[in-house]
Amino acid sequence: MDYLAFVRSLQEVLDPFNRAEIRIEGFRRASVLVPLLVGARGVDLFLTRRTDDVETHKGQISFPGGGVEESDHTIIHTALREAEEEIGLEPSAVTPVGLLNDHVTPTGFVITPVVGVMNVPPLLQPNACEVAEILQIPLSFFAETKRVRQEQRLFRGRTHDVWFYDTGTHVIWGATAAIIRVLLQRLKMIA
Repeated sequence: MDYLAFVRSLQEVLDPFNRAEIRIEGFRRASVLVPLLVGARGVDLFLTRRTDDVETHKGQISFPGGGVEESDHTIIHTALREAEEEIGLEPSAVTPVGLLNDHVTPTGFVITPVVGVMNVPPLLQPNACEVAEILQIPLSFFAETKRVRQEQRLFRGRTHDVWFYDTGTHVIWGATAAIIRVLLQRLKMIA
């Protein structure tokens, strides 16, 4: 796949996108990096499996990310800082191309996803305190209808769709799955 063409197409679908920004009193602002590797075989997505020692979302599959700190200049800076802390991803190896809709978690976070693209496989080193495993999955995997299921859950007085992807060894769900779905919709890989 042509790296520059993919970056341009991604920028086109993210730049004009009137994304949903959410502010909820008492919820903590956070950011995640949605790291995409563009290579000869296509586009791969990097995810992490959190350890059972972290404060929230123990053992879950997630994007590298975390809470906004006072020293963070932008929401993009938060995502890049957290990715470096959690998986050793050098910020200079990533080209941030845009933001997706904010997502709210029942655990009290408002997450802003930052889509970042790479064309060289990164050297990654998981932070053993936070990350048990780094997953690299083709983005096309998530577009296969047999890989996804949906449930309805009640949150803050409203019914919401909760999406689940089963890799055979891991289940990806919640905010992570929702972020993946929005990305696939923006790229027109799903309806």
